[in-house]
Amino acid sequence: MNVPLFTLNRQHEKLMDELMKATETVIKSGKFILGPWVTEFEEKVAEYLGVKYAIGVGNGTDAISIALSAIGVKPGDEVITTPFTFIATAETIAMLGAKPVFVDIDPDTFNINPELIEEKITDKTRAIIPVHLYGQAADMDRIMQIANNYGLYVIEDTAQGIGALYRGKKLGTIGHAGTFSFFPTKNLGALGDAGLVVTNNEEIYKKAKSLRVHGSPRKYYHEYLGYNSRLDSLQAAYLLVKLPHTDKWNEMRRKNAEFYNDNLKDVVKVPVEREGNYHIYHQYSLRTEKRDELRDYLINNGIGVAIHYPIPLHLQPAFSYLGYKKGDFPEAEKAAKEVLSLPIFPELTDEEKDYVVKKIREFFGK
Repeated sequence: MNVPLFTLNRQHEKLMDELMKATETVIKSGKFILGPWVTEFEEKVAEYLGVKYAIGVGNGTDAISIALSAIGVKPGDEVITTPFTFIATAETIAMLGAKPVFVDIDPDTFNINPELIEEKITDKTRAIIPVHLYGQAADMDRIMQIANNYGLYVIEDTAQGIGALYRGKKLGTIGHAGTFSFFPTKNLGALGDAGLVVTNNEEIYKKAKSLRVHGSPRKYYHEYLGYNSRLDSLQAAYLLVKLPHTDKWNEMRRKNAEFYNDNLKDVVKVPVEREGNYHIYHQYSLRTEKRDELRDYLINNGIGVAIHYPIPLHLQPAFSYLGYKKGDFPEAEKAAKEVLSLPIFPELTDEEKDYVVKKIREFFGK
């Protein structure tokens, strides 16, 4: 049996008529940049998340850049974040001339450890970016408490967390701004690149909306140096088709995760879902000291797997100028050697899940 790590074909087969109708409607309209579909998606996704303002942008990376720019991050500032994430989280900080300051992770959730944040705060610190990794919330109560005590902004990197909850609140709506990616593999994915910035702060909203079109609140008038990062009409139309299915797909992922947990907890370290969290399992990442051997065994048996992420950011050549070294963030480094992501997409069949479990247990002689 071959089990893909991820496939959109099964999802799109069920939605094909709606997607094709959306394509035809947008093409016939002749409106391809921003336009009514973007406005409608911004309104509906804001309602879904329970937030005042939503700004559609070109991709999730731009969403972080625009959010940072909207809160005034500038060269010489410092922004605290995690080294165990996709590079975009810290890359955006550095590209604005600010300094990424890393804090080690909680080994159970893989999210930033809030108890280590305060020791990294200086008079140059401007913001904290917690990443809700794999679809589970960081400890937002503690992070917001620290931010409020020190007068810092919080931008939630929610690229992997749309629909996830923290104490009843949707992720991305708790900090001063939240950012989302709709890369096709996300829990809510476009058919290309797409992203979103959300906020309850009117000033941040107005500036972010201007920044996505070259810092221009109205055509040819530029208050800031901005970005060319607009959500296009086709992607917004596709996202409007998919948005109503998001909660159902997330629940299907949770059921797949529950099956894995029940059948693998005696052979590997399965994901931990913290009390008060609603984990949406963008990735199902187990831990084992035999990760590389298990990865090879599963691949050789036709099972798609991935490592999210094999090299922490502080050890990436691109960030060597920051002066970090091996051993600086031991939990992130240990996780990078042990995590392995299994197929978890909503349309995974019972037969496929059974096969994945069978092969993992077979590997461990169980």
